[in-house]
Amino acid sequence: MTDAAEGEAELDDRDRAVINAFQGGFPVVSHPYEPAAEALCERGVSTDAGELFERVKALDEEGTLSRFGALINAEAIGGTATLVAMHAPEERFEEVAETVNGFREVAHNYEREHPHLNMWFVVSVADDESVDDVLGRIEEATGQETYNLPKQREFRVEAKFPVDGPLREESVDLSHLGPTPERSDRGSLTPEERDLVLEIQGGLPMTETPYADVAETLGVDTEWVLRTLRRFNEEGKVRRVGLVPNHYALGYSENGMTVWNVPDEVVGDVGEAVSAMEFVTHCYERPRHEGVWPYNFFAMTHGRSEEESRERIEQVREVMEGLWDVGEDDWDTLFSTRILKKTGIRMDERADSNTEQTEAESADATAGAAEGGDGDGERADGDE
Repeated sequence: MTDAAEGEAELDDRDRAVINAFQGGFPVVSHPYEPAAEALCERGVSTDAGELFERVKALDEEGTLSRFGALINAEAIGGTATLVAMHAPEERFEEVAETVNGFREVAHNYEREHPHLNMWFVVSVADDESVDDVLGRIEEATGQETYNLPKQREFRVEAKFPVDGPLREESVDLSHLGPTPERSDRGSLTPEERDLVLEIQGGLPMTETPYADVAETLGVDTEWVLRTLRRFNEEGKVRRVGLVPNHYALGYSENGMTVWNVPDEVVGDVGEAVSAMEFVTHCYERPRHEGVWPYNFFAMTHGRSEEESRERIEQVREVMEGLWDVGEDDWDTLFSTRILKKTGIRMDERADSNTEQTEAESADATAGAAEGGDGDGERADGDE
């Protein structure tokens, strides 16, 4: 378990320009640092491809970046994920956290300030039907009830963290560079696409030719990697390609999850208005739980101080009040106090579940079923 707060990185103006410019829209071309450096020069930030690469590499090695690469839309790749809340008694909190974290399906887990629901985690599985099974096993193992809060509507997922300095108000979108994608109507993945997703899920290689290096690892043409990533971006399987900051290292230490009991008839209007606010990184409609959880609207904000965070939450409330009569009991803010687990969404099983089988794989699966084997079940039990 780790504390949420970490030391803030020391950055010069060029570092700040790079972070502001490329949290999305990085070029998908054979030598991406060349057009990226040219774009910075056009905006008054003097650099070249070699220096830009070295800066990105240093930011990554120093922990200022969580990673560099494609931000994959896990939902579009396959499987499902859901947010879950739980009460962990104070005297058993560490024990319950250790038990919950022991489930491989739990990707993130946070301790949050709330008088009852003080543990919040994400469950990621290959199919919708598995969620109830996982939650049932967690309840049995901990003796605590879980409250499933799946996303019903997504209004915004845009976790960008600008820093004071050059290009503070101007991201540089070069995502149009590269092959012109031919959109596919397939919701599923080919085996080759699955392999690409799994190869890049943790980030691109920290080299001057990252896409070529991915291609070499997979034994495919660089052009295929470029074309597929461009298409994934257009289809929503990849939200964006760029730098993914460690927001704690940038000083965004205050992580506030605001929750609201919004009248059902205005949720759409509220979502549209709140999601337009730059500092709101995530914005969803989720279900209520009668008698326990009255809130149906979630908006995540981040601030560099408690004061800034509360000012931003107040701005959200002002927008809300323009659309409905907000009472004091109609909202709350749950600040995170500890990261209990953060491993990222496990893509392998989710991607596998949405991958078209080759004829050989299909024959193997049929043979396995004829023998009475349940490979998925055995893997789940074994990993557990």
